[in-house]
Amino acid sequence: MPRYTVHVRGEWLAVPCLNPTNTIGWLGKEAVRRYMKNKPDNGGFASVEEVKFYIRRCKGLGLLDLDDTVEDALEDNEFVEVVIEGDIMSPDFIPSQPEGVHLYSKYREPEQYISLDGNSLTTEDLVNLGKGLYKIKLTPEAEAKVKQSREVIERIVKEQTVVYGITTGFGKFARTVIPNSKLRELQVNLVRSHSAGVGKPLSPERSRMLLALRINVLAKGYSGISLETLQQVIEAFNASCLPYIPEKGTVGASGDLAPLSHLALGLIGEGKMWSPKSGWADAKYVLEAHGLRPITLKPKEGLALINGTQMITSLGCEAVERAGAIARQADIIAALTLEVLKGTTRAFDTDIHAVRPHRGQAEVAFRFRSLLDSDHHPSEIAESHRFCDRVQDAYTMRCCPQVHGVVNDTIAFVKDIMMTEINSATDNPMVFAERAETISGGNFHGEYPAKALDYLAIGVHELAAISERRIERLCNPSLSELPAFLVTEGGLNSGFMIAHCTAAALVSENKALCHPSSVDSLSTSAATEDHVSMGGWAARKALRVIEHVEQVLAIELLAACQGIEFLRPLRTTTPLEKVYDLVRSVVRPWMKDRFMAPDIEAAHRLLVEQKASVWEVAKPYIEKYRREHIPESRPISPTAFSLGLLEMHTGVGHDHRHQDEL
Repeated sequence: MPRYTVHVRGEWLAVPCLNPTNTIGWLGKEAVRRYMKNKPDNGGFASVEEVKFYIRRCKGLGLLDLDDTVEDALEDNEFVEVVIEGDIMSPDFIPSQPEGVHLYSKYREPEQYISLDGNSLTTEDLVNLGKGLYKIKLTPEAEAKVKQSREVIERIVKEQTVVYGITTGFGKFARTVIPNSKLRELQVNLVRSHSAGVGKPLSPERSRMLLALRINVLAKGYSGISLETLQQVIEAFNASCLPYIPEKGTVGASGDLAPLSHLALGLIGEGKMWSPKSGWADAKYVLEAHGLRPITLKPKEGLALINGTQMITSLGCEAVERAGAIARQADIIAALTLEVLKGTTRAFDTDIHAVRPHRGQAEVAFRFRSLLDSDHHPSEIAESHRFCDRVQDAYTMRCCPQVHGVVNDTIAFVKDIMMTEINSATDNPMVFAERAETISGGNFHGEYPAKALDYLAIGVHELAAISERRIERLCNPSLSELPAFLVTEGGLNSGFMIAHCTAAALVSENKALCHPSSVDSLSTSAATEDHVSMGGWAARKALRVIEHVEQVLAIELLAACQGIEFLRPLRTTTPLEKVYDLVRSVVRPWMKDRFMAPDIEAAHRLLVEQKASVWEVAKPYIEKYRREHIPESRPISPTAFSLGLLEMHTGVGHDHRHQDEL
């Protein structure tokens, strides 16, 4: 018998349908009738017949014709919403769609799998799992380790040994022994009481990342979860059944308790849950719609699900991947700006960077050469000012290798910490099957990812700080030799005047966001947990900083391309012309004032979309140059430098523009 889950004024109702030829209108009336039946005042209605409503799908919000039959219009167990005419709802409350969920209108269940063993997950893998590109399965080795650690827990319970979190309470109640008859209730109470987060829910992508990372940690076999329960968690992930997880509430020790508890709450069939099929609904209905059962927690399993740094670290993985992407593209955008401002490439000479051999600095200088080297990519713009009297450029152009370089090194440092953290066991107590014992420790403390992500925010912010100064140079006619604010008929048109203000505002906001959260600590749990990392905020604000950096660089990209318009018919280098063409495929030249926000958003998308990004356009030219100049692009170790083992300079990498430069 078909059954449908119907949302009416904040409540979810299961409505069976004996006759598949019943209409959508009948389904709506039956749902309203059941809603009224549950209300002491009939929900304020005298009768079902007086209620006027329309019905829409929860997935995609498509309106349904009331005269269609349910068998023609709906799938079995589909989720729909009855919207009563005249109701006024808060614009912040959309019961069937979380923020950004429109991306899931194109969701397709993945066919490929990633095998998790708790030891080999990468940050890129985790981001792709968040995007819904893969399902998860365990390796045979991981399954064996999970079984072995569970056997230790079962023996502890059988022998009634006093062990924290298994046969005792939690935190301040660690000395309270719980009788065996209440050990399951203990775990459920733990999850319910710790589900105390606030704020907006994590997006589906971030919820998937969090769930996937928790699975990876459990797969290591040090948590004591049963294989049966872990397989249920994996089934929920593979069906994209994602619990409602508020983004605020973790202090980052003892782990990310509040968000992970909300994660576990949905898995046991309580609270809210979302899937591409259902939208938001009661968790038990979402699981049932996908043929899944709520998890029944065994001793220690509630604690195994909620104790760890996975909220901090999953968001941190997204942050470090996005930071790496925007750092690469910042070099390309800055190179384009340098061309427009008729700068020199002499500052990127190989010898300059060989005598200060930081890896990031050398790589950024190499990228600039690969995009601007006049021997490989003749530039009419560069040729036009070869014999000008300018000696050197402003720091915002000349010092890009030094400033952008340390950002690259910062990202590499943070990524190394994240790679270790996502493949670490962060529970308490830890279950060591080979020793047949549990040991209480502090691996749940989030100080490592918290400190790293504070550092990441500080480092990546500098890309926006220096970019905003380059935008100023592009817009200021006394610095650029271009029309004021990059527009003709200045005065009648304002051009990029306020776009620059937006960049300045974002940079200023970042300065506050870069204050490290991990320098703070507040004692919690009656002074049992008396030092915490505050890593949750470190991760969330790092993502905000990176988004601002992306937006500032999007504005610089638009401004640089607009500057090109005033240098035509002269052309820049081939790779930079390709970047210009990409931008012009989504944003037309600025001939007179128009609504600018959509242009900034379009440019922003070019920086964050992997398949059609600025990096993907320029990358083939950079890599070709690398292949042709392998000796000069080989990383130089400090040891080799100190021993004088640098290669003889062959002249490669020198540019001839500004030949009279001293």
